[in-house]
Amino acid sequence: MRSASGNGFDSSDSFAVSGAAEGTTRLHDIPPSITPSHGDDSHLLSRIASPADVKALAPNELAELCREIRATLLAYGHQHGGHIGSNLGMVEATVALHRVFDSPRDRIVFDVSHQSYVHKMLTGRAAAYLDPDRFSEVTGFTNPDESKHDQFVLGHTGTSISLACGLAKTRDMEGPNSGIGNVIAVIGDGSLSSGVAFEGLNNAAEQGGNLIIVFNDNEMSIAGDFGGMYGPLARLRASGGTAQPNLFNAFGLDYRYVEAGNDVSALVAAFEEVRDIDHPVVVHIHTLKGAGYDGEETHADRQTASASPVSFDSPTGVHPTDNVNHSEPWHSDHCNLSDHEPHEGQCEASHWQNPDATIGKPDDPRKHYGKMAMAALEPRFAAEPGLVVISPATPGSNGITHEFRERAGAHYVDTGITESHAVAYAAGIARAGGTPVVATTASFFQRAYDQFFQEMSLNRSRVTVLDFLGGLSGSDNTHSGAYDVTMFSNIPGATMLVPTSARDYLADLAWATAPAGSADAPAGPVVIRVPGEAILTAERDATLLPVTGGQIADRPQSTSLPVSVSSASGGISAATVRGTVSVTAQHAGVRHMLDWRVNQTGSHAAIIGLGNAYPLAEQTAAALSADYGITATVIDPRQCTSLDSDVLESLRDGHQQVITLEDGQLEGGWGEKVTAYYANHHVSDGSRNPHVLNFGAAKEFTDRVPLGELNERYGLTVEQVTEAITRCF
Repeated sequence: MRSASGNGFDSSDSFAVSGAAEGTTRLHDIPPSITPSHGDDSHLLSRIASPADVKALAPNELAELCREIRATLLAYGHQHGGHIGSNLGMVEATVALHRVFDSPRDRIVFDVSHQSYVHKMLTGRAAAYLDPDRFSEVTGFTNPDESKHDQFVLGHTGTSISLACGLAKTRDMEGPNSGIGNVIAVIGDGSLSSGVAFEGLNNAAEQGGNLIIVFNDNEMSIAGDFGGMYGPLARLRASGGTAQPNLFNAFGLDYRYVEAGNDVSALVAAFEEVRDIDHPVVVHIHTLKGAGYDGEETHADRQTASASPVSFDSPTGVHPTDNVNHSEPWHSDHCNLSDHEPHEGQCEASHWQNPDATIGKPDDPRKHYGKMAMAALEPRFAAEPGLVVISPATPGSNGITHEFRERAGAHYVDTGITESHAVAYAAGIARAGGTPVVATTASFFQRAYDQFFQEMSLNRSRVTVLDFLGGLSGSDNTHSGAYDVTMFSNIPGATMLVPTSARDYLADLAWATAPAGSADAPAGPVVIRVPGEAILTAERDATLLPVTGGQIADRPQSTSLPVSVSSASGGISAATVRGTVSVTAQHAGVRHMLDWRVNQTGSHAAIIGLGNAYPLAEQTAAALSADYGITATVIDPRQCTSLDSDVLESLRDGHQQVITLEDGQLEGGWGEKVTAYYANHHVSDGSRNPHVLNFGAAKEFTDRVPLGELNERYGLTVEQVTEAITRCF
């Protein structure tokens, strides 16, 4: 196991924690490996239907159950993928929680809740991890619709303590009739760095009463741990929980430390000590992220989703690792493995594991366009000391690679899981004359809504926001980006650009990040919606843009961009654009950055496709031409902040219909503004008031619905749009 300092691994060490049960099986006593098979009652996990079954196990069976769960997680990761690393580290803690507490009367709230796979296995959902035919039955996060043991739908971070405070408050107000026993918040895996977590700690100490905060300290976040609190946490680990300052004590909270975070017996003893406690307490457990990953194994030669039986070459099921030998606090995991090669300890690759079936596939849009943006910005660092890329804890998924971060040095800042702080921090950089670029996922940016209005927009801060995964996707209900246009495009003073090609994307980025004082630079913040799957697919296959073939009309463009930038089918690699974007050249004609682009002039119908919906506009126009002889006007609006009244007025002549397409929420979105424009600018000649049809998403949460199915649901297909257009003629 790891020594008390967290900087080594010695299988001869013994776990030491006050109150540890005597004579029970330790982690290193787990028998040889097994590979659970669904439906096989000879394995413990197949027989666990509820927490009561965990309580019924003999003490010496708990470690065996942990071993089976770990083997199941490893096999599941190869076949399905997911947040495997954090769950591997939480196996023993989750078994211990359900051994000691009585869910659902005792309320367990999992922060972020990507740490809840083991909890799901122990609450009647093990088959969803054992049987590949049932993998889709559960989401990757807690969800009360799945089980009464899940308290909230949680896919974001830092809120478990606040939620637990609310549960405990109602219990204490209502007394014995509340039906609520112990309240336990499980936080960690980086989520403690979120500002709302500290607000929760502050309230918990003031509120008092039974509240148990389990802090899963695996020395990791999504990438590294960043922030001043991690030094004191490292010293707490090194001292066995005795060092000062102790940030939890500083809030007025009781505190217990458990070094043996992967010893189920030690954890059972620790949780039994605090069960039914009459005041808030933090139980700080030191776990190993990815416990059970083989650090030596690589999976580059795996080509199918069929995982081989999991075997452990260690009697513990947890492999020795030297990936914790870092000075504290550390700012790099010192490895750059892919999402197919996670290992134990401080490894960014262990946060999210891609299934083996994805090996060899090209980058998704987030990584593709993220790498492209970083490649365009990096050559400017030497000449622009104020140019800073900011990521609130999610760099790798958005193409901000390990190598880029190492090269960028002080030009890259990971603020931890702190979206509100990241945006306000960027506003401060901008006020001082710097050039900040904040990059993360659309749904995470919702957490900074107030800062977008106040610190960024009200102050006219020159902040550039890279908005990843905006629009429709097959994501779970907590990670949907369908609301980003509704959010960003309605903030006063902010400009939201929606590029439909790599060329436009880079031009938009260069304009938005033009150094302070540059001619024609934007006067305030700019949000760039990073292109999604429909755009990237069309860039790789120009036949999906049948009107233009990807050869878009002339527009302001850098003469220094390489020929491949405007290639219809090749897309752009990070290597291709590195060092080629000339900010000065990008500003030629920048006054027209917000003008809509008419890519085909026609009559009868004008189809305006916003962002990811633009390829659908061209495909619909091609269908109208082929099937009905109608040459439709095709428009790329390029932005959704304002309407191009010149273009809209020009459509009055010869167009009976104007069709808007957007891959986001229709209500409160962009298309309705076009409808409102014609309604509010009605002319006396009725023939010059085109009928407007809006296509977009319903105002609803969707959970892991495939993108193609969502497009069918919302009428965003060539057949459905064409039928609606022709029905009106």
